[in-house]
Amino acid sequence: MQLGVIGLGRMGQIVVDRVLEAGHEVVAFDLDEGAVEQAADAGATPASSLEELCRTLGDEKRIWLMVPAGEPVDATLESLDSYLGADDVVVDGGNSYFEHSVRRAEACPAAYLDCGTSGGPAGAELGFSLMVGGPEWAYEALEPAFDAVATGPDGHARMGPSGSGHYVKMVHNGVEYALMQTYGEGFELLHNGRYDLDLEAVASVWNNGAVIRSWLLELCEEAFREEGTDLGDVADRIEGGSTGTWTVQEALEQEVPLPLIYTALSERFGSRADDGRFSRRLANRLRYGFGRHEVQRRES
Repeated sequence: MQLGVIGLGRMGQIVVDRVLEAGHEVVAFDLDEGAVEQAADAGATPASSLEELCRTLGDEKRIWLMVPAGEPVDATLESLDSYLGADDVVVDGGNSYFEHSVRRAEACPAAYLDCGTSGGPAGAELGFSLMVGGPEWAYEALEPAFDAVATGPDGHARMGPSGSGHYVKMVHNGVEYALMQTYGEGFELLHNGRYDLDLEAVASVWNNGAVIRSWLLELCEEAFREEGTDLGDVADRIEGGSTGTWTVQEALEQEVPLPLIYTALSERFGSRADDGRFSRRLANRLRYGFGRHEVQRRES
């Protein structure tokens, strides 16, 4: 198939590379000419404008947006509007708020798929987990691209109607907050407890057959190996919080109790005050492990 990719940042370039590796064609555009050149070097057809991208894609356009959530998505859709028709499909692969995705699906001339994307930069090698909402025919039309970008056919699924893909990803991120908080608290007790422990060794043993083994625990092991058992100069400051906030707001609206996710969100906001919590320092470092988010460091 032929896929247009708009937005060639860290995640967008991964989409380009994986689709090309699967033997499909890619037409690539970004406001950053250097990013377009990088995609072209990988084998994509470069486009100097959205008009050129749409013209190159022809009558049945398949377009994947990988631009930041919020206004950039709306601005891109507005610019695409006059080039799209009912037979076209647009995928929003960013972390958009699900109600915004519903609004965009209703307004977009093309079929609109909201695609929650998990896996971070590690997806370059392993593939992503994709949670897709929108019309079934449009999902089926994009399945070859989803197979390529995800870990394979088992790495993606249609969740339901418009909004459901980003809704599932929103809750996924809330669960992620709680898991990071739980690991952080456990290692904080080990760090401040009765014994002088090698936390890298603890994480390694737990990851070999223990009930609580996971990728996040592998990233704990990586953090202790690279930063030391005391996490060196990693700061007690955890950035992010929007998707967790959306999850808690939805829980309040639906009257569903989420005490662990709410506490993890509170800890994240509390980390902006300097009280040196080890658990939050580990969560700070874990965000680098899975998403390559910048590690906040203590001032020397």
